[in-house]
Amino acid sequence: MHVSAGRPPHVDFPLTSAPHPSATPAPASPASASLPHDRARPLGKGSVYPAKDLCSQCGLCDSRWVAYVKDSCAFLNQRFEAMETSAHGRSRDLDNEDELYFGVQQRMITARLRQPIEGAQWTGIVSRLGVRALETGLVDAVLCVGQSDDDRFTPVPRLARTPEEVLSARVNKPTLSPNLEVLEQLPGSGIRRLLAIGVGCQIQALRAVQSTLPLDALYVLGLPCVDNVSRQGLQTFLDSTVSSPETVVHYEFMQDFRIHFRHSDGREETVPFFGLDTPKLKDVFAPSCLSCFDYTNAGADLVVGYMGATFGRQWLTVRNPKGQQLLDLVEDELDVAPVTSRGQRQAAVQQGIEAYDKAVKLPLWLADLIGFFVQRFGPQGLEYGRFSIDSHFTRNALWLRRNHPEKVAAHIPAFAQRIISRYRLPTR
Repeated sequence: MHVSAGRPPHVDFPLTSAPHPSATPAPASPASASLPHDRARPLGKGSVYPAKDLCSQCGLCDSRWVAYVKDSCAFLNQRFEAMETSAHGRSRDLDNEDELYFGVQQRMITARLRQPIEGAQWTGIVSRLGVRALETGLVDAVLCVGQSDDDRFTPVPRLARTPEEVLSARVNKPTLSPNLEVLEQLPGSGIRRLLAIGVGCQIQALRAVQSTLPLDALYVLGLPCVDNVSRQGLQTFLDSTVSSPETVVHYEFMQDFRIHFRHSDGREETVPFFGLDTPKLKDVFAPSCLSCFDYTNAGADLVVGYMGATFGRQWLTVRNPKGQQLLDLVEDELDVAPVTSRGQRQAAVQQGIEAYDKAVKLPLWLADLIGFFVQRFGPQGLEYGRFSIDSHFTRNALWLRRNHPEKVAAHIPAFAQRIISRYRLPTR
């Protein structure tokens, strides 16, 4: 069931709009006094969640908004067109190549903060946006992800109410994070205007329950996300890839086809994509990520990430007026440039489909050689973003076909189907 704006899923009665401030409030009817989430209780941690093995641990089921999970969970019910139309006023134009790949947009740019935030993964645009949203009074709180006192990579979602709290959450945590569990804290908190920062599966669920939240305004700052892992899976990746797993602060898959790791002592280390221990890592990614087609965060007002930019810059996509309102908070602090695109991705994607499927592991010298040529002649900028999307969409379609064939028809959205159809997939 697709849910239109202003009507929560599973509600069998119409919701009335808010009365004019001068109007005399009418007595609450039994129906309007009790919504499904008022009667629901969060599932216990460690429970079997409704999406079962496909659960991305977005946190919705850890709040009373579990009442709407059947229609809100990205892995139970795909609703891209309805979500885009509700959030942006229209769905993406499948005949526009940029929108086919990157979603509804009003504007795409690359940028970096002229005065970078110390300790940020890039220059700190996301953190600065959160700080400015609080400083200007645009919002009362920012939903962001801090870290455990005991472990840098264990995510701790929070409702940050001060710039200091936002800044303490800087740097990506590349693990599954229950961001939406903090919805449980909203009733009675005094928070009426919220900036939510999250990845695609979290934002799909958030958009689906948005009309039931005790908020006057919601702004959504989206991060591109692909190939997330559990904390244990992350450790497997680090142990098999990098020289000193215990000192890694953050890392990024970059357009030179190398993974760039930064260590706590400031040292940087790079590893070629093609030199990864694919047989060991092939099954480390979460099943939710292997069945996800929302790499570019279709429901966010503004997306800030790396995938469509070049070295040292970030890629920003404004999807609607709220997204521009967010960008307005920091644009005069940014070095802004147009997006660029170079190279050809198709041959590399097609070759990569079979190589990944067979879990090919190359000797390091060959991985470095291939990486050198791909870096020099391969895709960059938006073309690198398309390369990454093509590679992951084809891989995920194969994974779904083999592991959940009953979900293929309903689970792969139209834009992903069109992209996948451009490539030859193994038939077995």
